[in-house]
Amino acid sequence: MSTTTETTRTAATETTLGDVLDFDLGGTFAGYWLAVLRVITGYWFLHAGFTKFSFVAGEPFDATGYLLQGTGGSPIHGLFAWVASTPWLIEFTNLAIPAGEFLIGLGLIVGAFVRLASFFGVVLMTFFYLGNADWAHGLVNGDLMGLLLFVTVATLGAGRILGLDAYIEQLDLADSKIAKFLLG
Repeated sequence: MSTTTETTRTAATETTLGDVLDFDLGGTFAGYWLAVLRVITGYWFLHAGFTKFSFVAGEPFDATGYLLQGTGGSPIHGLFAWVASTPWLIEFTNLAIPAGEFLIGLGLIVGAFVRLASFFGVVLMTFFYLGNADWAHGLVNGDLMGLLLFVTVATLGAGRILGLDAYIEQLDLADSKIAKFLLG
């Protein structure tokens, strides 16, 4: 009897974060709602990136004005000013923002590499949130809500529900724990 109790205690204490996050919402209302959130968030970013491409916008994307004139109260205004005044870094930024938004959105829409795409979505939304810093009406704004959407989609592994992550996990390349975590 004591051996069984001890074994149960040991198994319960060896639970890892991966075990906690490894649950199945597929086939439930919550799962389908999560898939809807994933696709809508993906469309939001895919559209934002696509409309910044020069062949759509009619001119090349340039973040210099935003970075230099952002909100004076921004805690990262100095970083933004440095990026805008560093030629190679502003060129990288001007390429990375549209391409990154587009690829993040595409990954979310098709449900492929959702945790990886969401990680980069969180990074961008953090920069947008801190860069805008328009907190006159409180700390909660659209940028923070977007950040929370990405965290939710990543945490709950939304790519497994009506997405390609469920199939990608079946491939041999997804055998490692790191790949499974990134895939959702």
